[in-house]
Amino acid sequence: MAAGEPGDLGGYYFRFLPQKTFPSLSASDTTSRLRQWSMLGRIKAQAFGFDQTFQAYRKDDFVMVGTEVKKIEAINVPCTQLSMSFFNRLYDEDIVRDNGHIVKCLDSFCDPFLISDELRKVLLVEDSEKYEVFRQPDREEFLFCLFKHLCLGGSLCQYEDVLNPYLETTKLIYKDLVSVRKHPQTKKIQITSSIFKVTAYDSTGVCYPSTKNHEQTFSYFIVDPIKRHVNVLYHCYGVGEMS
Repeated sequence: MAAGEPGDLGGYYFRFLPQKTFPSLSASDTTSRLRQWSMLGRIKAQAFGFDQTFQAYRKDDFVMVGTEVKKIEAINVPCTQLSMSFFNRLYDEDIVRDNGHIVKCLDSFCDPFLISDELRKVLLVEDSEKYEVFRQPDREEFLFCLFKHLCLGGSLCQYEDVLNPYLETTKLIYKDLVSVRKHPQTKKIQITSSIFKVTAYDSTGVCYPSTKNHEQTFSYFIVDPIKRHVNVLYHCYGVGEMS
């Protein structure tokens, strides 16, 4: 759906919310990191309002992204993590040293990614000894997906030597996109967003988020059913802005 166009899609009416900005993506620290990771100008977030109660079973109607679309795939992405301590195991398992430096390894390829450190090994190489540090349910979490996308970057990504820039940027973007509230009775913080990874197909094949499939080309719809807002995080793999 093009920005600025109200869309009457599958019974839901959407309007673009230009006043809703995402400071996590525009902060100078983030833009210099995204430039280094070859994602600048290619990763974007936009917010839309919608007019009806969100119902998860109607997710395919909800994410319908255009008239030429023949099929929508909206995969539910679990989102339960409230703390960055989720990543402490990287230190415990000697993937990252206590001083924050990522442990290097001999170069290998996991097409199309160059693997030159233990972090990328744990993210990508399924038969590596430490892959199990994150079990399958952990890997499906939105927090993990976001972290992995930032670590792998765009086609001219310059990898970080230390972990912190990845953790900081993941945390900022996650907090910007995901809605939480205090439970009225228990006073515990709970996540209220529902998240879907969206792919659309037209008569020739995949058409959104891009006509080319790539692990680093993605679109997530982060739905706040209480405010009736949806944040869309989108990235198309390629060469990011240099200057």
